[in-house]
Amino acid sequence: MATIEAQDLRERIGRFRVLIMGRANAGKTTILQKVCNTTDQPEIYDTKGKKIDTTIVESSIKRGNHDIANEMVFKSNPGFVFHDSCSFEAGSEEEFKNMKKFISERAHATKLEEQLHTIWYCIPMDEHCRTFQRSEEKFFRECDTGHVPVVVVFTKFEALRPVAFGEIKEQLKGVSKEECSKRIAERVEELFTKTGVLDQLCNPENRARPKAYVRLQGMNKMDANCNTLLEHTTFALDNEELRLCLVSTQISNMELCIKCAIA
Repeated sequence: MATIEAQDLRERIGRFRVLIMGRANAGKTTILQKVCNTTDQPEIYDTKGKKIDTTIVESSIKRGNHDIANEMVFKSNPGFVFHDSCSFEAGSEEEFKNMKKFISERAHATKLEEQLHTIWYCIPMDEHCRTFQRSEEKFFRECDTGHVPVVVVFTKFEALRPVAFGEIKEQLKGVSKEECSKRIAERVEELFTKTGVLDQLCNPENRARPKAYVRLQGMNKMDANCNTLLEHTTFALDNEELRLCLVSTQISNMELCIKCAIA
């Protein structure tokens, strides 16, 4: 019965649609690969469903041209369709307007399968001294995402650990391994708080407000996964059908299935 219901949902909703955002080298491609359990690159399609040569896409991005409406699909899990905001972070006002228009149109689309279902906004922590850049501020201040939930993903969170160690290493001499690890973890939290990024994201003047936050680290490791991101995304969704659609694309993630069933 559950299998029939899942099939029915996929037929009516189609694929779960995600817009992934964030500056270059934020680890976006790695996240999508982990979500779809693959190391392959995605296939890219235009708005008419025509497959695009990836070398053409890469060349366009280097020239500062990118169509946010292009769809990225991984063969390993075609239940997802991804969009990449790409070059608006470079400061182009035209790209920013295109991004806002895309979100608005997809948020208000009448058909569920054409709607944007969630936004993953990636903020890398390997530049913790300037975590919140102008591009992030502009997005959260000016973009109305409507009912589409925004999940902020703090990527490369492990980058804070060596910084924390460097700041307190003199205090760690003669300390046990367990206590050393505890103190470093506490310092990491202090460094994260010091960035002020959460305060900026929760600014009451922001039009876009995150419904969830996720920390990802060690994503380049073979056994790394995005289960936490998928779980937080599932429970950030207000639409029960979309929740079930997302869970059905991750049917091998039994922990997520159980949590969703209990909820």
